[in-house]
Amino acid sequence: MITSESVERVRGWFTGRLPEEWMVERPRVTVDREEVTVLLTVADVPAGEDVSEVELAEARAGRSRAFREDTRERRMEIAREAEHRFERKVSWGVRVGEREELWTHVAAPVMTRLRQPQRMVLDTLVDAGVAKSRSDALAWCVRLVGQHEGDWLAELRQAMESVADVRGRGPAA
Repeated sequence: MITSESVERVRGWFTGRLPEEWMVERPRVTVDREEVTVLLTVADVPAGEDVSEVELAEARAGRSRAFREDTRERRMEIAREAEHRFERKVSWGVRVGEREELWTHVAAPVMTRLRQPQRMVLDTLVDAGVAKSRSDALAWCVRLVGQHEGDWLAELRQAMESVADVRGRGPAA
């Protein structure tokens, strides 16, 4: 189980290890069993009154691409250190203004058994062209739940951390 303390350790390490010039604000660090994702925020592009939404979006895409290319070697070096230290793959992304982009991330296989009604939901999504496969349909469903139930999931994770803390203070088995 991922505890708040282990996440704080990872977040603290990255905050201390990343070059200061990369941090317009603290990096957003997310940790699960397989991966650490580091989302960096870089300075937004100037937007004047005469700049269209299309031009602004393209300027942000360009800034994102430039940052990715300019920092590649240093990010790879930092990722190798972190992967050795935390025994998880490291993925990177950037935020420029309203634009967020993940460059690399783990797509971990997850096995599940579904009964016919659940399989039919996935098949409907595939047949309707929403997803290419049952696997894509399941990932789509998980993303949808994550978007609409974010507060509830955060509360659930917090409750699980409290249970883990209580178990940790209990008698040794």
